[in-house]
Amino acid sequence: MSDLPTVALLGTGTMGAGMARNIAAARIPLKVWNRTRAKAEPLADAGAEVADSPAEAVRDADIVLTMLFDADAVRAALEQARDGLREGAVLLQQSTVGVEATEQLGSLAGQLGLVYVDAPVLGTKKPAEDGALVVLASGPEEARDRVRPVLEAVSARTVWVGAAGQGTRLKLVANSWVLTVVEGIAEALSLAKALGVDPRQFLDVVKGGAMDAPYVQLKGGAMLGGDFTPAFGLDGAAKDADLIVEAARAAGADAELFDVVRRHFERAREAGYGDRDLSATFLTH
Repeated sequence: MSDLPTVALLGTGTMGAGMARNIAAARIPLKVWNRTRAKAEPLADAGAEVADSPAEAVRDADIVLTMLFDADAVRAALEQARDGLREGAVLLQQSTVGVEATEQLGSLAGQLGLVYVDAPVLGTKKPAEDGALVVLASGPEEARDRVRPVLEAVSARTVWVGAAGQGTRLKLVANSWVLTVVEGIAEALSLAKALGVDPRQFLDVVKGGAMDAPYVQLKGGAMLGGDFTPAFGLDGAAKDADLIVEAARAAGADAELFDVVRRHFERAREAGYGDRDLSATFLTH
């Protein structure tokens, strides 16, 4: 136990709650905080200590893990935590915040005396609960051993991809593919309906072939079955789409397709489907 870090996890929503349970199951000392305390309280049964404030959560923590909705939420939590932060602690930033914000958070970490590790994850609610996420970690070499017990608890695989900020860049690339695939499925099913074809036939004819993918059957089936229980919330997908377009344009990449996808997710969010799964983009077609 003495070799294990003390962890503060800020943000126990869809992803953070599952991650917290796996950290606690690994017998890593853990404090948790969430803006809505009721979402954090069930984690007490898993062995976590529930804090009333970010400052209380991070006091004496070796690692401060942030899994919050966006960059503004991360900044706000860190500012509230300022008085409790330990000099030299690691900020393990695992929220999806975009390129510009991850650089800003790195600067803030330096101002707060923290070692910055940018480590967003691939996976949704179930992989978070199962400890089967893929972590795209980036940061200083000397921080790797310090965060290893935590990353091993929450993930099936950790890939180190370079200096802090590279993890976020790779996460945006991966999410650009996820969002494009989901929107493409919605478009194909909608086109089938418009042409008088049973959309289930599309899923059947691609099943098991080179054009298939697990997401095609999973999200396509959910769309046709009307099951939009959130695994990856549409609000988050729309937020990430904004970040992808912003990053692509800043880098001089062609963002035309991504912008169309972004507008479709925004349309679904404006239609009131933000609290449903990202596959609910289908409902606006």
